[in-house]
Amino acid sequence: MSTDMIDINVGQHIKCVNPAHDIQENAMKVSRAQAEENRERILDNAAQLFRERGFDGIGLNDLMQAAGLTRGGFYGHFESKDDLAAQATRRALQANREQWKKQTDRSLAAWVKAYLSDAHRDRIGAGCGLVALAGDAARGAPAVQEVFAEGVENLVATLQDQMPAGGAAERREQALAMLSTMAGALLLSRAVGDTGLSRELRDAARKSLPAGG
Repeated sequence: MSTDMIDINVGQHIKCVNPAHDIQENAMKVSRAQAEENRERILDNAAQLFRERGFDGIGLNDLMQAAGLTRGGFYGHFESKDDLAAQATRRALQANREQWKKQTDRSLAAWVKAYLSDAHRDRIGAGCGLVALAGDAARGAPAVQEVFAEGVENLVATLQDQMPAGGAAERREQALAMLSTMAGALLLSRAVGDTGLSRELRDAARKSLPAGG
């Protein structure tokens, strides 16, 4: 009998098993699963850290270290830092959309209040990617801007579903105005720090919105 083959015979030939092949195949499956897990971990960490520090505020060494990996493995997952920036931006804006959908389905007014709250203003890394990444996207590569535009459209569509009755064009216009007002107010309120002006900006934006009064 071959050293790497086992013949199982019960009156007739039933099966030929190659243990070495099975072990190799299982190892490859584990390896692929681990690679995908590593990639997801890099994206999750990058989506948070880019929101906190900006694209240029953190290097590849720190990004990979935050994911518990070494820089040497980076290019096995992404073509460049711009590629990671684009994919992390998509991840952040997808998370926005999922959260917004859940909250606005319950209550648009409550969502407006939460979005313009002190807590959200202070949670840059875990907060709205639209506001945190807009400046970087404006200076970023075309691939980043394309992803950002796609994310904005998705967020507008989510809000459009919650707008008062009217035609599609009218509801889209309302959604665009609401998104611009809220994102702008949050951005400026973060830029001026924890001051009375920060609260005034957000209060004025909230009162200007039909769902925020």
